[in-house]
Amino acid sequence: MENKTKITGKELIEMGFKSGKWFPEAMEYINSNELSEKETLEYLEQFRSGPEIPLLENPASFNINIKAENELEEDNVHKVITSMEVLMKTPTIVDGSIMPDACPTGPAGTIPVGGVVVAKNAIHPGMHSADICCSVMLTDFGKADPKEVLDAAHSSTHFGSGGRDRNTQFRFPMDLLAEIEANPFLNTQKCISAARSHLGTQGDGNHFLFIGTSKKTGNTMMVTHHGSRGFGANLYSRGMQVAEQFRKELSPQTLKQNAWIPFDSEEGENYWEALQIIRKWTKLNHEVLHDATLDKLGIEKENRYWNEHNFVFKEGDLFYHAKGATPLDAKFMPDITGPRLIPLNMSEPVLIVEGKTTKSNLGFAPHGAGRNVSRTQHRKSKTGTFEEIFKEETKGIDARFFSNEIDITELPSAYKNAESVRNQMEEFGLGEVIDEVVPYGCIMAGDWQKNAPWKNKRRQRKNENKRNK
Repeated sequence: MENKTKITGKELIEMGFKSGKWFPEAMEYINSNELSEKETLEYLEQFRSGPEIPLLENPASFNINIKAENELEEDNVHKVITSMEVLMKTPTIVDGSIMPDACPTGPAGTIPVGGVVVAKNAIHPGMHSADICCSVMLTDFGKADPKEVLDAAHSSTHFGSGGRDRNTQFRFPMDLLAEIEANPFLNTQKCISAARSHLGTQGDGNHFLFIGTSKKTGNTMMVTHHGSRGFGANLYSRGMQVAEQFRKELSPQTLKQNAWIPFDSEEGENYWEALQIIRKWTKLNHEVLHDATLDKLGIEKENRYWNEHNFVFKEGDLFYHAKGATPLDAKFMPDITGPRLIPLNMSEPVLIVEGKTTKSNLGFAPHGAGRNVSRTQHRKSKTGTFEEIFKEETKGIDARFFSNEIDITELPSAYKNAESVRNQMEEFGLGEVIDEVVPYGCIMAGDWQKNAPWKNKRRQRKNENKRNK
């Protein structure tokens, strides 16, 4: 290459460099400074990639805090362990653990629900998934009537797709908006719009609003379960894109779902800060619903605490990825205000627990009851009408679906046996139950897609076509 010749991206690739976001800046520097061939090579050396990082020949070990108690569970546990064995070959991973409520979520090598994976100096977006900071919050309503609390909460909450319209949105804190706008991962119109409109919403799936009474005090308690909604999903999508760029450069052998963002990079630091902002937003998402219910009843709360069970926790250069695992160790929660919460299913108590960190649990407990089969498999296994199944499984509790459409895949039979999970918690040292919130009733999204507007329009078009034939 002669001096003053304009260098192109194609020439950089021919020189052995992988295409990257540094290309435009490097070409601009080389061309504007009219570097010689020797000067160009010396300048470009800083961008040369190191050797690719292979998968671990000796995978990190992981702790198994689960055992199968029937044939169905044997298949589930086998899949979970197989998936973890593949995952532990990822070069950043140094430790792991699985909980009694573990269940597979994808192809082998995907972190299971109920899994904890410890990575060194790396954040794996795929290991916290789209529902970042899925969490539970409890507010003590004192001696309030459970039905009145459930009715007030029903009129305050929001389940289903999308967010609130402008007339029903909660006021958004300006200081939180400033933090969002200052973070390169979050400062997009799509992200900010979701943060505003999804505040005070609970989504669908297994998210719920639960009312019960303390076994110890008799006080009425409200527990909500949901995550960061579209706000967090947008960060997850962007995080996976950035992690994939690093994966292609650093470790192409690593499975795409296990791609990571190095923490000691600019992207890693920004992503970590983005996760903390998501955490702050999600906590607020719980608080506005609890406070709105208190306000409707004119009640002051007696107590409140919360915890995530789907997040990334940092200790030094170690990053604990908890995919559906409750942190026991206070070091993982800087704003710890009380014990932890472990819901099981709508007909079972929410467990209030404390516990100690052990070599086996890595400082975590289960996050709930988990599933042995998929929603589809469960649906196919049931006989009778949805109404009959619902009536049978919700005896004694005021169970409601926000959409007024029954979702049998969220009824108690869809989940693992609660007693088994509790027994295994005790057997494996995964937290001590110090109180229970005995169920009065709950609200879930239900099958909100059954009569979704787009489906109704589709049905109308089909009916019109039939009439016109």
